[in-house]
Amino acid sequence: MTLRRNVYKVLCFGLILVIAYNLFLVFYTKAILQKLILSSLQKELHLPLSEWNGTVIKRLSHLELDFQHLKKSVQLVVKQQERVDNILERVEAKASEMKKQKPREKLFPDSLLFKQWGEDLPEAEQKKAQDLFQKFGYNVYLSNQLPFNRPIPDTRDSRCLQKTYPSQLPSLSVILIFVNEALSIIQRAVTSVINRTPSRLLKEIILVDDFSSNEELKANLDEKIELYNQKYPGLLKIIRHTERKGLAQARNTGRDVATAEVVAILDAHIEVNVGWSEPILARIQEDHTVIVSPVFDNIRFDTFQLYKYNLAVDGFNWQLWCRYDPLPKDWIDLNDVTAPVKSPSIMGILAANRLFLGKIGSLDGGMLVYGGENVELSLRVWQCGGRIEVLPCSRIAHLERHHKPYALDLAPALMRNALRVAETWMDEYKDMVYLVWNIPLQNSGIDYGDISSRIALREKLRCKSFDWYLKNVYPALKPMHNIVAYGRMKNSLDQNICLDQGPIPGNTPIIYSCHIYSPQYTYYHLTGEFYVGGLIAEKGVDDRCLTDPGFGEKPTLEPCSKAAKNGLHIHWDFKQGRAVRNRATQRCLEIKKDTSGYFVLVLQTCTTQGWTIQHTVRNWGPTNLQ
Repeated sequence: MTLRRNVYKVLCFGLILVIAYNLFLVFYTKAILQKLILSSLQKELHLPLSEWNGTVIKRLSHLELDFQHLKKSVQLVVKQQERVDNILERVEAKASEMKKQKPREKLFPDSLLFKQWGEDLPEAEQKKAQDLFQKFGYNVYLSNQLPFNRPIPDTRDSRCLQKTYPSQLPSLSVILIFVNEALSIIQRAVTSVINRTPSRLLKEIILVDDFSSNEELKANLDEKIELYNQKYPGLLKIIRHTERKGLAQARNTGRDVATAEVVAILDAHIEVNVGWSEPILARIQEDHTVIVSPVFDNIRFDTFQLYKYNLAVDGFNWQLWCRYDPLPKDWIDLNDVTAPVKSPSIMGILAANRLFLGKIGSLDGGMLVYGGENVELSLRVWQCGGRIEVLPCSRIAHLERHHKPYALDLAPALMRNALRVAETWMDEYKDMVYLVWNIPLQNSGIDYGDISSRIALREKLRCKSFDWYLKNVYPALKPMHNIVAYGRMKNSLDQNICLDQGPIPGNTPIIYSCHIYSPQYTYYHLTGEFYVGGLIAEKGVDDRCLTDPGFGEKPTLEPCSKAAKNGLHIHWDFKQGRAVRNRATQRCLEIKKDTSGYFVLVLQTCTTQGWTIQHTVRNWGPTNLQ
């Protein structure tokens, strides 16, 4: 649209010039003619009669020539006018043609890549961009066009800029881990590290390739590394795995070859921000047992714009999925936004004293693919004599993929890794991990690998218990010790349908075709409550209890603490294979067919219907019913 407006402006300006030139020719010719005639007559009136005839003839000859010039001028004006008419016709034709042109078709209207980007992209380029997006999980098409040294906003608090650091700081090895990353992404990460880290501190950049199949990460990447090293001799190194070993082992590979005093272990899809390294090196110089994390900002997967994230601490739930938690009150009370923040965990990107990280066992190489390795290290650090902090004045922009092509479903890997962490570090609280993942406590059928060396390491380091960790580091997690049965619940009338939490938002449970996901997880407590839906088990957050409202025939799900406080009917008697009977109303949870022939949940006078629950704890009824 902008191009069209510019074309019209240029054409209009040209037409104005042509018309002005034509007018100038007409008026200039007219003025010359008038001047010639008047001046001639004026002079000839004073001539003698003998010279009059000759002079008149002579002047008439000149006048004839002047008329011939005028004729040519008029012809020129006519030609110019014809040209103007032709130009106008072409402009009108072009305008008409442009009006008839269809707007570019959106080939992928449902793709999230094109929701905020690519409006005017030609169709062939749309396809190229979409193919790259599917392959990498972010906008490689755009990345390939952006400069490697692009500026990004300084997202630090202004008070960070006033801080000073010691002139003598430890040396730094930056480790970038990748598998099948886009080459331009790696180059931008490397360039940002070089440009925004003082050269006196940056000893080396180590690239670890966890067995990529992407061809451009082989010879092409080697060429780029050689070019970097021509400018910065010996700065870049690359280590390539000959088989896929997973994120944790790739990080260990980088740490093993690093030589600086401090290692910063980063993803390769990042851009470090200005002043990122000095806070890290200064804090580790003060206390070599501290593992630190910078603050993350978000690089959008589609537009590559940077969005500032608010400062938070890194936490996790009982499934060991990582998340952001609110800032602790004692840090807020300091009234110093530049102060380190005590954190229960790290999100994955970290920096540490290289020797201390090695002493406590680096990362657990037995963690496969992705997920849980950050929580495993966090528990080990806290329980074995270290601490974890987030540094507000160190910020790194992290490109968050829309999807991870190397593992579209991360749940199986994280579930396996979570059990490995639970069995190694969580003592009697490990049952919580089995419960939230809906895994039987005995004979789970999941191979979490040999943990004997990790148990030996824990004994060697004389590490504290997980109970100490919950009480002193992460009291937000609320273990539950009175759950006696859990998993999917089925009614005796139809074994293909299960109790389900129903639509969210909403508080009406339903009966629905059985599946393996958390909306059908149910937890029965020794005290009589039924929790329906994924188990949360955290302080300040309510699980939802099955409730008989005392009227009507529809059960509801109510926040458990609120329901207990308000005296709602949330306690049920239940034994495996028998009725689910509310203790207060004596009505039973049952199913019946509605007018359309489908089963629905009802509360009614008890009949012969019974329920079975998938797993039981220890000696509470038969176990592992499917």
